[in-house]
Amino acid sequence: MPPSTIGGINKLSESEKREIYARYIPHELIEKFNLHDLEHDKDLLQFRFAEGSSDVEMMLYHQVNFPDPILYAHLADNINGQIHVLLYILNDPASPRFNVDKMPDGTPTQFGIRRRNIAAEIAAMNEGCSPGQVRHGLRSLRQAMGAFEEFISSLGHDLYFIEPLYYHNAVIFERYGFSYQMGRRHMNEIQAGFAEGGALSQKLDESNPFRSSKAAHSIRLRSWAIHDGILGEPFTNVTMYKRVGVSANISTTPGCEW
Repeated sequence: MPPSTIGGINKLSESEKREIYARYIPHELIEKFNLHDLEHDKDLLQFRFAEGSSDVEMMLYHQVNFPDPILYAHLADNINGQIHVLLYILNDPASPRFNVDKMPDGTPTQFGIRRRNIAAEIAAMNEGCSPGQVRHGLRSLRQAMGAFEEFISSLGHDLYFIEPLYYHNAVIFERYGFSYQMGRRHMNEIQAGFAEGGALSQKLDESNPFRSSKAAHSIRLRSWAIHDGILGEPFTNVTMYKRVGVSANISTTPGCEW
């Protein structure tokens, strides 16, 4: 029987691990960037996994020594042996880079969670990026999810979990069929807060670029306001799940544009 967990896969030989984990790379990315024979290319397809560990990081690059991967994914087993996506990023390498991930002296910001490069964040926001994005995305999440669900099914699972790092991530996952294990009430409270006369909308006082009144009606700008601390606390304690091939048809942001 093939392994059904990250911990089980990590006990295999490196070549076997690489072959299994490479299955969730979307075919469209391979074709778009002419990435063939990735199974053996350790410069373009990099992994961090260790025997005995229950998590794996994947970095897929379109060219050697490029600063950012076109696909980054961090997966782990949860306590029930199901797959939990801790972070999933698609970067467009042709788009400009915004150093929201590091301070001017190079100190990491942990995607703006621990510290913030405000100038870089304002530039990113003004160019249409969302919190945490160092570049624009590849607009291929649907294809990526299809490949990922095939990977999940190949391990014998029919659902998987994901941890949205930012508010806009949770909304995007809703639109791709995810449901909430926890945090749906919090999302509904945020929606009510940004409604006309709501507590959050009243804090959109133009006091800084992240508190624009336009944020009340924009998922992306709401996310920047939340990243800026408008909730009075970090955006946390939201966990979502997706059943393979099934859409939950949930929306906590009816009528709100991107």
